[in-house]
Amino acid sequence: MRAVIAEDSVLLRIGVAKVLETAGFRVVAETADAEGLLRAVDEHRPDIAVVDVRMPPGFTDEGVRAALVIRRQWPDTAILLLSQYVEERYAADLLSTDSGGVGYLLKQRVADVEEFIEALRRVAAGGTALDPQVVAQLLVRRGAADPLDRLTPRELEVLGLMAEGRSNAGIASHLVVGESAVAKHINNILAKLDLPPAEGAHRRVLAVLRFLGRG
Repeated sequence: MRAVIAEDSVLLRIGVAKVLETAGFRVVAETADAEGLLRAVDEHRPDIAVVDVRMPPGFTDEGVRAALVIRRQWPDTAILLLSQYVEERYAADLLSTDSGGVGYLLKQRVADVEEFIEALRRVAAGGTALDPQVVAQLLVRRGAADPLDRLTPRELEVLGLMAEGRSNAGIASHLVVGESAVAKHINNILAKLDLPPAEGAHRRVLAVLRFLGRG
């Protein structure tokens, strides 16, 4: 699979490129700013773009805005955002544009090569990967009238793991329970959030969007 990297830190860009190559990706372009990212995606049409949230010239949200352009113009390109700090609204912006192929991780996750590769592959395959710290912050910021109040503490925990992008098997392993128990929790979550019958994966995304406050 082909990948493009947009990161202004040379050292981090080299590190991400090495991890991508280790995971079997072919890095077809590297750039340090949003304009270069858009040109690279237009030229190479990569399977995934790994994008820094803040890049030159303003170091605010250039990477996010470029990622949203990519989602509109080249929807087959998956996006994995990297950020120095927890800014969960950026994850919500991306997740609200499509049903998969998006991720938002803190840069510190790159150091855990195995975990980072798993997230890369999941996003490239059309799944999602949301940093656990973003999920934790979303839970803290829930309001008193939040519809998620219908969920039990265990169901909230399962939904948080779904938001991270974990599969049923991954959730079961994390909670040390059987997959049938996880499936039951997920069915309860979907029912309590009044999500209509649809394709299973799509309902999971709708549940995560509800969790992010966008559903």
